[in-house]
Amino acid sequence: MQSLANGSHWRPDSSADPMLQHTQMLLWRALAVLALLMAVIGVVLPVMPTVPFLLLAAWAAGKGWPALEARMLAHPIYGPAILNWREHGAVPRKAKWFATIAMAGSATMLWFAPVPPWVRWAVYATMLTVGTWLWLRPEPPGATSNNVLVRPERV
Repeated sequence: MQSLANGSHWRPDSSADPMLQHTQMLLWRALAVLALLMAVIGVVLPVMPTVPFLLLAAWAAGKGWPALEARMLAHPIYGPAILNWREHGAVPRKAKWFATIAMAGSATMLWFAPVPPWVRWAVYATMLTVGTWLWLRPEPPGATSNNVLVRPERV
């Protein structure tokens, strides 16, 4: 749910046209499915990111498909990353290093690609901006210096 300035949450207007509400729900679901498909492609293709699409899918699902959002948040691998992002805007150091190395590899390949120089430099500037922003994000609470999350023992 989207928080408003006064702390309340936005809800669809119950007096709105039911057809409009249904259409909005379907559009949110379509965005969630599209983003989830892009995330799956990102798992297979090294040039496509995965986590940003998962974050987008979880956000869109929260607007129009609460059951999908709940499944994503309960996922043992991706659920904690989504929650860390939502609650703290946090990115694990391991993910920061992976993204930085991937961008450096992409920049190296781009150097040898037959593209106009302005395209090359625009992509370099974008990657530098994204990399800087990424490293300025906090790390998840409980993360230790060796990137292992401190988890309570299971009873």
